[in-house]
Amino acid sequence: MNSVNDVWQEVLKLLSQTLTTTTMNTWISACEPIAIEDCCLVLRTDRDFRRKIILSRYGSAIKAALAELFSTEFELQILAEDEEYLPEKEEDTSLPEMAGYTFDNFIVGNSNKFAHAAAVAVADKPGHIYNPLFIYGNSGLGKTHLLRAIGQAIHERNPNAKIAYIKGDEFTIQMVKAIKDGTVEDFHNKYRNVDLFLVDDIQFIAGKRSTQEEFFHTFNNLYEAGKQIVITSDRPPLDMSLLDDRLRTRFEGGLMADIQPPDLETRMAIIRNKAAQLALILSDDAVEYIAQKITANIRQLEGVIKRITAYKEILGEVITIETVKNAIEDVIRDGTVIPTPDIIIRETAKYYSLSEEDLRGQSRSKNTAMARQVSMHLMRVLTNLSLQAIGEEYEGRNHTTVLSSIRKVEDLIKKDPAMAGVIRDITSNITTSTSGH
Repeated sequence: MNSVNDVWQEVLKLLSQTLTTTTMNTWISACEPIAIEDCCLVLRTDRDFRRKIILSRYGSAIKAALAELFSTEFELQILAEDEEYLPEKEEDTSLPEMAGYTFDNFIVGNSNKFAHAAAVAVADKPGHIYNPLFIYGNSGLGKTHLLRAIGQAIHERNPNAKIAYIKGDEFTIQMVKAIKDGTVEDFHNKYRNVDLFLVDDIQFIAGKRSTQEEFFHTFNNLYEAGKQIVITSDRPPLDMSLLDDRLRTRFEGGLMADIQPPDLETRMAIIRNKAAQLALILSDDAVEYIAQKITANIRQLEGVIKRITAYKEILGEVITIETVKNAIEDVIRDGTVIPTPDIIIRETAKYYSLSEEDLRGQSRSKNTAMARQVSMHLMRVLTNLSLQAIGEEYEGRNHTTVLSSIRKVEDLIKKDPAMAGVIRDITSNITTSTSGH
């Protein structure tokens, strides 16, 4: 998602799963996205009475959709008619949005207690032990929560501490922009002169030579100055086939802590905790049903609870096992979120440094053709789409072309270990993106 319009389109997709078509057309479609600032979405509609109805009836559903997308609580502001939007004055943004991410509300179980203990130790004595701290595990298991809880704890103890938070792919974007704008020195100062450097989803820089070079020097500057570095990833450094060896050895030189999927008891505790935060009362049977159906991803658990809350608030439904089943239906397939074609094309294009239009279009350059074939293969493996439906995502290519592309990639995977690594990396990025990371 690159703009407030992109975010709003994703919100509309989520809302359409719980609101009727009439509601969407009558009320929600009348909203125009204006801005996102400090975890607040600003919309505009054409009448004051419409604004009041949207806020009172559907505000909770919109905020729930935003929380599902960003895994953090959002506020909602709706402007009416000619009401002017006045952005707040820019303030120091070195401290990322940490609200809600604390050690106190992190549910500890056998699957994550080592990573939790390591994170608490780092927050107590930053820069002294476990530097860097490298937390890894599948998407949606709480890595970002621990990362930001460290930042929150250090900020509470020392409000003057300089804290920087960045996602791996955003590091690349900011670096390229700095080069384009001639502000490389400012970019260096932003990340090389901090007390705490929090890096989320480092796997996104693998394979990007210039980004890895820049990150290497940033890492060294901070490490040699005794500043704390905390990194998260969806896999250990050894499994990042395109990661620079210099970075791999530095990551492995600190403490590596993995997070595994939570066991049944931990999942039930997470469900009860999230339900309590949303003032939702669930029976023991409902809690156990959700915990048994969703086994691998905490974010999915939270998403289902938010959907149930939306059913209760919007439709006025009494929460029953049937309500719970409806909330889970279509969200998972064998416990896994099904990625959309847009996400698969976007992540494949990003991996090959191409645009989504390149993959969907008619370009026959070698790099573009390979990326297109890879995305078709991933769409076939990760979704339930037919060959014809896949072809429609690429300007109506026929099923024969799609099948030929898929077979080419399958043959390459068998013959070339590097291609197998590419498929694994892109698949992991798709999984992370699908889970709202």
